[in-house]
Amino acid sequence: MKIAVTYDNGNIFQHFGRTESFKVYDVEDNKVVSSEVIGSNGVGHGALAGLLADRAVDVLICGGIGGGAQQALADAGVELVAGAEGDADQAVEAYLKGELISTGANCDHHHHEDGHSCGDHGDGHSCGSGGCGDSCGGGCGSEPKLTGRNVGKTCRTHYRGTFNDGTQFDSSYDRGEPLEFVCGAGQMIRGFDAAVADMEVGQVVDVHLMPEEAYGMPDPNAVFTVEIAQLPGSEELEAGQQVYLSNQYGQPFPVKVVTKDETTITFDANHEMAGKELNFRIELVEVK
Repeated sequence: MKIAVTYDNGNIFQHFGRTESFKVYDVEDNKVVSSEVIGSNGVGHGALAGLLADRAVDVLICGGIGGGAQQALADAGVELVAGAEGDADQAVEAYLKGELISTGANCDHHHHEDGHSCGDHGDGHSCGSGGCGDSCGGGCGSEPKLTGRNVGKTCRTHYRGTFNDGTQFDSSYDRGEPLEFVCGAGQMIRGFDAAVADMEVGQVVDVHLMPEEAYGMPDPNAVFTVEIAQLPGSEELEAGQQVYLSNQYGQPFPVKVVTKDETTITFDANHEMAGKELNFRIELVEVK
């Protein structure tokens, strides 16, 4: 079996039609035996489905993907797991363990207040790119524009993220590869972006971020209940499980199953880091 992941700097790239590379994993006996990174050759959407089919890919793991591309993959016989985020290798391991699930269900109950909707983002901006790179933590477009020597430039940083009790939740050092992003482009949580905006290469800073600078406070409107009969695939879900739904714009987003009874199921679409204070040690490795 072959599994392909939209790939960028170790993480799952969030725009299928714009991905410049895939990481392709060869799997035998439910274990990864080899992998390689291949280029997309600049083609998009439907042509990418053909590229994967030509490579005999059986499964695609990706972030956001449009309806046309989903149909092209289905026509090519490629199984789709949409809405995934974070480390590509970890996502493949989760898939092989049966822990990475895409329900394929459409749901129009996912709303953001204050004019923020996951369907409002243009190209190059996604709700959920994994790790501390999850954007939109503090509300897209509602913050003053960042200024600093690195704004608009591609930055490579190493970082370690911890909670106030010292527990580590993420580290680029552990992955062995710096995180690459465009400073001020909305690819990072606000506080991380602001910390890097005026750093010098080689500098190390420690920052403490309140929820408003990170993933925001939990939104009660992001907890919603739907009829199981209206959500194909939800019959087998259990409380505590994380799955992916699609909003009214066809964009996948992660939710956690809160409760479930015989007829209804309640989901929480808040980010798991919502409401939390975060600490980062950031090292600016390169600016280009």
